[in-house]
Amino acid sequence: ERCLNDGHEIVAVYTQPDRPSGRGNKITFSPVKEAALAHEIPVFQPLKIKTDEAIAEFRSHIADVVVVVAYGRILPETYLSSFPKGAINVHFSLLPKYRGAAPVNWAIVNGEEESGVTTMQMDAGLDTGDVLLQSRTRIGSDETAIDLMSRLAITGAELLSETLAKLDTIVPVEQDHSAASLAPIMSRDDGKIDWHLGASKIVNRVRGFQPFPTTFTRFRNAKLTIWAAKELETEPAVSPVGQIVAVDQDAICIACGGDSTLQVLEVQPEGKRRMAVRDFINGTKPKIGEVFGSDD
Repeated sequence: ERCLNDGHEIVAVYTQPDRPSGRGNKITFSPVKEAALAHEIPVFQPLKIKTDEAIAEFRSHIADVVVVVAYGRILPETYLSSFPKGAINVHFSLLPKYRGAAPVNWAIVNGEEESGVTTMQMDAGLDTGDVLLQSRTRIGSDETAIDLMSRLAITGAELLSETLAKLDTIVPVEQDHSAASLAPIMSRDDGKIDWHLGASKIVNRVRGFQPFPTTFTRFRNAKLTIWAAKELETEPAVSPVGQIVAVDQDAICIACGGDSTLQVLEVQPEGKRRMAVRDFINGTKPKIGEVFGSDD
């Protein structure tokens, strides 16, 4: 929509094939498809992108430049070199940091204080192309990956607008490949809490692993997802990790690695809705000495 508002002609939109989602497994359109259809822009959703037919169809659009934002597949060189000005990628990190599929999530998980957006001239590598422009932002101390991604999406649209406007005068800058770090696709197991970690690291995981894979543990033979938590600045919790060291009307405090303490703020019991920890306490009556992380 920013490209349209800037007066660019979008000759085609490519997005992933429609897939079922949600409880009813209904077929849903991606937001970019919905936006394209609303503006009567042709939409293409090839199952395979490396066939001769798919490549020929792509080249038939006769564009000046390709813009790629979180497409979800690595594009072969045949796509990147199809048009005169190549392909520009909007990537949600400060490259060369956090190349890969989940830069926002891993930046928060790793405790970074700064993030941002990079526009890049794409090449055949994984986010290895020359940098065009960058925009930096501080990461809020309580900001989740969902919150940060929402902010960076707006920043990314603005940076893309500037990049396209200045494309003929921007001097690309080669990345410092020796400083690169990776942000790989997350797996469900990444969200399992290791209570031997310090409380601050667990809090970062709670913030960073949203909306997937979330951060979870076991309690009374069932999965418990933790949606919000904070490190408790108090006397060291010299107790076995994962053990409840305090419970009051609206707080559960859990011993973590390094004699640190985690205060749980929002949870979701298996098969139930998200709830404030007060509601969880009222319903389950957890007791000091009970242990998170394993079945009884």
